[in-house]
Amino acid sequence: MRAGKGQVVQGLLDRQVLRFVMVGVVNSVFGFSVFAVLQLTIGGRVHYLVVLLITHVVAVLEAYVLSRWLVFRVSGRWWRELARFWSVYLVALGVNLVALPLLVEIAHVPVLPAQAIVMLGTALGTYVAHRGFTFRRARDTLGADADTGAADTGGAETGAPTYSPMIVSPSEGRT
Repeated sequence: MRAGKGQVVQGLLDRQVLRFVMVGVVNSVFGFSVFAVLQLTIGGRVHYLVVLLITHVVAVLEAYVLSRWLVFRVSGRWWRELARFWSVYLVALGVNLVALPLLVEIAHVPVLPAQAIVMLGTALGTYVAHRGFTFRRARDTLGADADTGAADTGGAETGAPTYSPMIVSPSEGRT
């Protein structure tokens, strides 16, 4: 029996790693775009590392929202997770604050290509850190398989896992 295109697409989206890659591409384009726009507009008056710090704040908040709801599909504990999420990106920011000047000042790579190189270098590390640290859940706490992101339906009639991005307020959700 052949699966329809919709089933194939849903099967692919059910894979956490693929969702991470898709959201990661969006996050990277968004973050790099913010950096590029700021660099091109205020970069002549403001040092590129200041532009990097401003971009960091905006891009981390955007990445947190998309990662939480679309990649890891978790609810509750959002303040603690935001702190963990940011701590992962503070490590990435530290790497960026060292690598970017090395590329720009020593290797003489222009700022925008240098930033693109650094961003590519930190992408895998942030996924591993978020999966194992930021959004880590025990199977019985979240009701999902940590490897696939498949939700436990609790014996639903179809037996098929169900998915939905969880958008909750701080007072809702699991703690």
